Amino acid sequence: MKHLILFGPPGSGKGTQAKQLEEKFGMIHISTGDLFRNEIGNNTPLGIEAKSFMNKGQLVPDSVTIGMLKNKVEMHPDVKGFIFDGFPRTIQQAEALDAFLKEREESISGLISLKVDDEEIVVRLLERGKTSGRADDSNEEVIRNRIKVYGEQTSPVYDYYDKKGKSQEILGVGTIDEIFNKLGDAVEKL
Repeated sequence: MKHLILFGPPGSGKGTQAKQLEEKFGMIHISTGDLFRNEIGNNTPLGIEAKSFMNKGQLVPDSVTIGMLKNKVEMHPDVKGFIFDGFPRTIQQAEALDAFLKEREESISGLISLKVDDEEIVVRLLERGKTSGRADDSNEEVIRNRIKVYGEQTSPVYDYYDKKGKSQEILGVGTIDEIFNKLGDAVEKL
């Protein structure tokens, strides 16, 4: 079973690319953002808590994120693999994910990072905010804070998996198809 971490800052195109990878490789795309939005949309206590963090551009606590992720993986025992989008975001989450997969006698196959310049991220997210209805995509200050949090807390996850020989970077600029072709080639080599 393949376990792929699709990595990059908010707005780098992870969700768009993950949907196409899911179709091509028969994997399940797990977006923690989608998990949170589902909880928020249903006004669950967990959703209300997650929303308060997301609207400030902050990370949702690990215990909440990991619990939702485990439940999602366990719902699909017979798939070819999973594409983790937006998780892990910290070294602690990476260690927790590794421990969870080890219990299943599995491991991360690879981490592929989409590299996109910060200013391009701001433009993309402000544009997405016009139609997404997401408060965290409509405010440039919140977007810049999300980029800062990513740089400080999330980007070290790349190094964590790189030390295990599992990280690689792909330029996340170009047409959706150009980026997808590069990603597809990388996934096939895992």
